[in-house]
Amino acid sequence: MAVHFSEQELAGRRAKACKAMQQAGLDGLLMFRQESMYYLTGYDSFGYVFFQCLYLGADGDFFLLTRLPDLRQAQHTSVIKDIRIWVDRDGSNPAIELRDHLAQKKCKGKKLGVEYEAYGLTARNGKRLETALDGFCALADASELVNRLRVVKSPAELEYVRKAAELADAALAEANRLAKPGAFEGDILAAMHGAVFKGGGDDPGNEYIIGSGKDALLCRYFSGRRHLSAQDQLMLEFAGVYRHYHACLMRTILIGKPDPRQVAMHKCALEAMEACKAALKPGRPIGEVFEAYAKVFDAGGYRKHRFNACGYSLGTTFAPNWMDWPMCYRGNPVIAEPGMVFFLHMIAVDSDNNLAMAPGYTVEVTDQGCKPLSKMPLDLVVN
Repeated sequence: MAVHFSEQELAGRRAKACKAMQQAGLDGLLMFRQESMYYLTGYDSFGYVFFQCLYLGADGDFFLLTRLPDLRQAQHTSVIKDIRIWVDRDGSNPAIELRDHLAQKKCKGKKLGVEYEAYGLTARNGKRLETALDGFCALADASELVNRLRVVKSPAELEYVRKAAELADAALAEANRLAKPGAFEGDILAAMHGAVFKGGGDDPGNEYIIGSGKDALLCRYFSGRRHLSAQDQLMLEFAGVYRHYHACLMRTILIGKPDPRQVAMHKCALEAMEACKAALKPGRPIGEVFEAYAKVFDAGGYRKHRFNACGYSLGTTFAPNWMDWPMCYRGNPVIAEPGMVFFLHMIAVDSDNNLAMAPGYTVEVTDQGCKPLSKMPLDLVVN
């Protein structure tokens, strides 16, 4: 079986989820987030693009409702024994089938939590779910219940995160080597992905972000690659991934003679990174991390060029997104704890002058503060 955690650890996670349900007054939880399914059972699939639900009762009983292609997937990658199949056919409504399975678990008249914040639960399927369960049981939004458990990593999880960080470093080394005048962005991407795969890693939760020239100011992937000019800038945001655990890096590599304004941006970004690391301490709200970022950039004259968030949690995430809960923005009250993992990115984009600068790396919250997981320096690379 391709289960990456011991049965004891998985059982301990489910016990914590059951306790959280009981504290929230829930009799069970309907999970549609693939991250939750993986975290609690090891189940590894992209079958969540269709209707798929993992039920966990407050008493610890659980079953998976999925399609036939994922039957063997669940048997091979998870500890789920009770796997139920809904059949593809014209007019099928798996939400009604889920209700019938829940009836067998004596859920009629009970209160169930639902992971509404899930890529696996489309608006259409959400409406079908509520219609099917109307009058059968009470539903409550419990989208963050498992997220709050996942945010603090176990020692076994942290080992995977650290391995992911090693793979991210290997990918950055390839980018630093290849990012030269005339280089093709596609070759750079191929080498970066290759470094992760050769190291035993996985596909990332979303596309690697790459942009050069004026497109270095973008923070999303888009289709269409170009060759680097003799005077250029290359923005990269990417992740090493191991057992679906992510460790992200972000860099702006300069080609040719560096613009002094961009060098100044880099210096300010490094100052902001140190301020953010000093603010990311156990017992303190993560909103203070953003305040540290904003204070340094605003004082440096980059108020109009900075963003409204400076990082987010990382963990085991599935497509289409590697960003995890919670995010570092103003006023976020979530308290930092040892074992949390955050990607801190010090982004500044100057649209007036088409200049970008964005050093970033992944850190682990410790008992004393936080520490970077990358061994690659944040020094400005000029090729």
